[in-house]
Amino acid sequence: MAMRWYVIHAFSGFEAQVRRSLLDRIKREGKETFFGDILVPTEEVVEIRGGQQRKSERKFFPGYVLIQMEMTDETWHLVKDVPKVMGFIGGQGDRPAPIPDSQAEAILQRVQEGVEKPRPKVLYEPGEVVRVVDGPFTDFNGVVEEVDYDKSRVKVSVLIFGRSTPVDLEFGQIEKG
Repeated sequence: MAMRWYVIHAFSGFEAQVRRSLLDRIKREGKETFFGDILVPTEEVVEIRGGQQRKSERKFFPGYVLIQMEMTDETWHLVKDVPKVMGFIGGQGDRPAPIPDSQAEAILQRVQEGVEKPRPKVLYEPGEVVRVVDGPFTDFNGVVEEVDYDKSRVKVSVLIFGRSTPVDLEFGQIEKG
């Protein structure tokens, strides 16, 4: 049999603990040949607080763990008996269905992109109303015109003396209004 990707439903907030427990149990029972990668899908995010960039991890599928394994009765019971595991997603109760390879590749690609190029914690959309919280335009409201995630900058249209004026600001200078 070939290894396929399956999705485990775990208690939210305990994904890393479930991963560690699975790795321990697999090693203890000597079933390493039946299992491949076990991962909690996360991406790195950047937020600016107090003028400094801080990186943190964010789960993009909270409550789920991906596992690459050969599905047999023994491996199914090994995974199901781990504390904080509610079961598999998809398929029947005793025969979970693997996720399509294309979907697994998309998730792995997103995890890799999150490591190489962190995303901002707060996402802004053109047309969205924001409030300026820092700089010469503090307490002004404006509408987002353009967003540049590579440079962490946003162009906001602010009303000054009754005229709409475009202002180039950093993500840390605005907040959602």
